[in-house]
Amino acid sequence: MPRFGTIPPLTRTLIITLTSLTILNAIIQPEYTAWSTPFTKKGNGLPYLAIIPGKSYKYPWTFLLASFVEQNVFGLAVTGATLFFGGRYLERAWSSAEFGKFLVIVALVPNVLCWGLYLFLFGISGSGKARNTTISGGISIQAAFLVAFKQLIPEHTVSVWRLLRMRVKHFPALFLLLNTISGTLLGTETAMFLSLFAFLTSWAYLRFYRTSTILSSTSTSTDNLPTARGDASDTFGFAFFFPEPIHTPIALVADKCYELAIAFGVCSPFSTEDVESGNVQASARAEGGLPTIMGGRGSGRREEAERRRALALQALDQRLHTATTRGTSGGAAVNVPAPVATQQSSDVNGSERPQEGGSQ
Repeated sequence: MPRFGTIPPLTRTLIITLTSLTILNAIIQPEYTAWSTPFTKKGNGLPYLAIIPGKSYKYPWTFLLASFVEQNVFGLAVTGATLFFGGRYLERAWSSAEFGKFLVIVALVPNVLCWGLYLFLFGISGSGKARNTTISGGISIQAAFLVAFKQLIPEHTVSVWRLLRMRVKHFPALFLLLNTISGTLLGTETAMFLSLFAFLTSWAYLRFYRTSTILSSTSTSTDNLPTARGDASDTFGFAFFFPEPIHTPIALVADKCYELAIAFGVCSPFSTEDVESGNVQASARAEGGLPTIMGGRGSGRREEAERRRALALQALDQRLHTATTRGTSGGAAVNVPAPVATQQSSDVNGSERPQEGGSQ
């Protein structure tokens, strides 16, 4: 495990912020927080640290800070571990600026949506519980990190005590399922709402809005590399977050939402070239052997990962060259690498349906 001083600066700051705000909340209102029933107490947060639907309009900063205020020791441990391992990984993969932007979005938007939902419930029911409940904790951060890992390392396998093995791409759906069951049976509905809103927010941002560089093995600097907006790859489509038997019904609903979003100007449609380029990038990430979330266990593993990554990028450059050559000989400019995708995505995956051979 790395020393605390070797953790990237933003991740280190976030861990300190989480610990400090949680302790401050516990000290000022000890009868409501972690120390009397440290592992399960939900508690009532301070209105100027956590979100209280009936009071938070006076303290707008809570819509961001609330994600770093836990109400019990268990929550502090889980969110702290999430930031330590997940934050360290994402900050190094994306840069501090990109990681910070992502974190602000996935902390702020779910909190605002959850606050609005509770005010709506209070308006239609008059329930004091809806008006005075506490919205806080890192559930939204945890859900968003799992979505990001699904994009970066979907085929990475995590082993728990060598008994349970699961690929990273299955974690977001499992996380939503567990929070839904807990919210329904145990009354942790706030965590259920936050996890759902964070899942949707983080996926939408990474899918349609985040700008990233297109990988290349021949460039030593990222300054002149081409960029892509969003991730149009088939495997990052909304339906692919869920088990295969329910892909079709989910895709049908998601397609309609995607069409409405385009009609209202919420997002821009992906071209066929965008989808094919996204598939190449996803393949390069998978073949490149990105470092593990838990950190390396020796230089041999890191060297092997770098070797595989270099081979993947070399293959990508060959595909780029081939696509450019074909485009030039045909008299058409090719701006984005476009290897033939094995399967076209549906509308929600951001692709145009293939026109050859009639409609699908």
